[in-house]
Amino acid sequence: MSTSLTPTITVREMQETAPADLELRLIAGADGLSRNITVPRIQKLGLALAGFANYIHPGRIQIVGGSEVQYLEQLSPERRLEVMKQLPLESMACVLITRGLIPPGEFLETAEAACLPVFVTPQVSSLAIVKMTDFLQKRLAPSVSLHGVMIDMFGLGVLILGESGIGKSECALDLITRGHRLVSDDVVELRRSGYDKIIGAAPLIVRNHMEIRGLGIINIKDLFGISAIAVEKQLDLAIKFERWAPDRNYDRLGLDEKHINILEVDIPLIEIPVTSGRNLATLIEVAVRNHLLKMRGFHAAREFVAKHTQILDKEEGKQ
Repeated sequence: MSTSLTPTITVREMQETAPADLELRLIAGADGLSRNITVPRIQKLGLALAGFANYIHPGRIQIVGGSEVQYLEQLSPERRLEVMKQLPLESMACVLITRGLIPPGEFLETAEAACLPVFVTPQVSSLAIVKMTDFLQKRLAPSVSLHGVMIDMFGLGVLILGESGIGKSECALDLITRGHRLVSDDVVELRRSGYDKIIGAAPLIVRNHMEIRGLGIINIKDLFGISAIAVEKQLDLAIKFERWAPDRNYDRLGLDEKHINILEVDIPLIEIPVTSGRNLATLIEVAVRNHLLKMRGFHAAREFVAKHTQILDKEEGKQ
């Protein structure tokens, strides 16, 4: 398992992979492309140009729009240099100027001297902020890679875990033949979205493929069509296969609710003991259907225990 709880992205990587419709164009500070972007939130330079620079957060992209450019243009060249020198240029990740505007020469000269990358986009500030924030939230989200298989079943993202060779991929293939969709086989990349959501996807190199012992590498998209593939899915349930241990007491009622912590988010966990002859695909389908009922407020095991308790109470009352 590999984890990245505090990911970063360089300005160069941002430039190369940002949404194409931003049409980023570098106009200064090429020597600073190795700077790191550490925060997905975008900050407007705004009041910092008027002297309130204490609220400039390091590692962020700074937006400069029409109002900022107009403000700089009405200053004298000497005052522009003073304003630029007051800014913490060394802690900024880069500057993004919107509407295709070009700032005064003093701005670009100071940025070039400080090796601060300055980009221009033809987009308006509001749209540029939305697109760049969405891009950075995905790239800078805490992430982890797990050994397992992820399937989209009945609209839920299900992660199948277990030791190598226990039958995860074969079970997943059986589920795909029943109409469920493959997200990833062997390695699942998980990233946190927001505070309590985990999104799973396949690494690009193994996307659409499965490794089945005896068959080798197969392409699920080619075999079953595009409808058998899900590019990514929110993780709702984890199911772990375990070798049957005769000396272990397994939960026979379903009252014990377990969780697995992934990227500081608790995901419901169901442990299924594996022995020869058990139809694992059917067990998983039933487990997912039962989990759907729990999400809707119906807990079969609790209802069962409650009914039996009522019967026992009535019997005791007659005595």
